[in-house]
Amino acid sequence: MHTLATAPAAGRSWADLDDFQAFIDAGGMVEPGDDMPPEYRDEVFRFIEFHANSELMGGLTERDWIPHAPGLRLKQVFLAKTQDEIGHAHLLYMVAADMSVKTRTEMLEDLFAGRSRFHNVFHYQAVTWADQIAIAYLVDAAAFASQRAVFAECTYGPYKRVLKRIVAEEGFHMRHGEEMLLRLATGTGTQRAMFQEALNRWWWPAVQLFGPDSDPDDPLLRWKIKSQRNEDLRAAYVQKYVPLLHGYGFEIPDPELRQDDDGRWHAGPIDWEPLKATMRMGGPDSKRRIETAAQNWADTAWVRDALDRQGVGT
Repeated sequence: MHTLATAPAAGRSWADLDDFQAFIDAGGMVEPGDDMPPEYRDEVFRFIEFHANSELMGGLTERDWIPHAPGLRLKQVFLAKTQDEIGHAHLLYMVAADMSVKTRTEMLEDLFAGRSRFHNVFHYQAVTWADQIAIAYLVDAAAFASQRAVFAECTYGPYKRVLKRIVAEEGFHMRHGEEMLLRLATGTGTQRAMFQEALNRWWWPAVQLFGPDSDPDDPLLRWKIKSQRNEDLRAAYVQKYVPLLHGYGFEIPDPELRQDDDGRWHAGPIDWEPLKATMRMGGPDSKRRIETAAQNWADTAWVRDALDRQGVGT
């Protein structure tokens, strides 16, 4: 199902991977009906499934804080943000399902059984309201940069079309994070201390969201699903957010952070073990998050059954 734009005529095939690569290098766009190489299909499917899982788990994170948001306006904001994130997930699951690797139900069941992955940042617990602001300011910005880099050159048509909407809405989320941080930064000493503690917890997970340095022959770069290397995205993020946070009067929790003679900021050595732990579903809050999501899935089985009986389907 192509919900955002009509796909061009499909059904193309390629003689071999070299022929396919030439098509990609010439600016070609792949569509679901094309006889795409299995290597491309598998890599792109895994990437979109990972993105979909992350949007869903991120939406559930936002949902948890709706009752605790201070004031009616922020409750409304987090209701809307939850709706956005879960809506993004469903759009992405539809795009992934069109690749005929797994059905949407199979993808969700794999997620809730801990068999598929989602972004590292959603394996951590938000301890205070200030953590939610750190997530909105730091994590949403990292996700926005990553998604925008995918949208720039994405060669899989349905994914590029759905990213146009997702990136636009993530931009609003990022702006909201900036607004909330400004309120804390100009607030009381207690509020500033709360955010500093949250920053201490979330800085490194946000930096690690981009992943380790890209492989020299990363197929996602070669097939133009991603337009920038992980290390370049990470370096640009550090360069942008270190001076912004310093400008607000906060300290970066990186004792080896340095600024070179040209004024560019560079992070200290990164311990990648926390990221690897989340990929093994062994993050600080992985077990609770997955179990809660799985229980929600089980509790709503009656809705899916009722729709199936009516021939609507899910």
